[in-house]
Amino acid sequence: MRLERVQEALRQKKISFAYTQEDGCGSLDFLFRGLSFHVWEYYDGVWGAETNVFNVGRSQDLEGDYEEVIAQEILSWPDMIA
Repeated sequence: MRLERVQEALRQKKISFAYTQEDGCGSLDFLFRGLSFHVWEYYDGVWGAETNVFNVGRSQDLEGDYEEVIAQEILSWPDMIA
């Protein structure tokens, strides 16, 4: 299981998501307020993730502590009504 910190942030916010794993890389797809978001992990000599959590209309690549950066962004979003 990959992207566990991001999955935990989504659970805390009560956001449903789909998780898949391929070639050892995790992939998360989810909706928030009617908009489609993704976190797609990659390994190209260094671990990273492509995501649009910062701007739904534009993807960006993050490396380093990408899980924590993405999780903190999600945790800053308004809570979903249960």
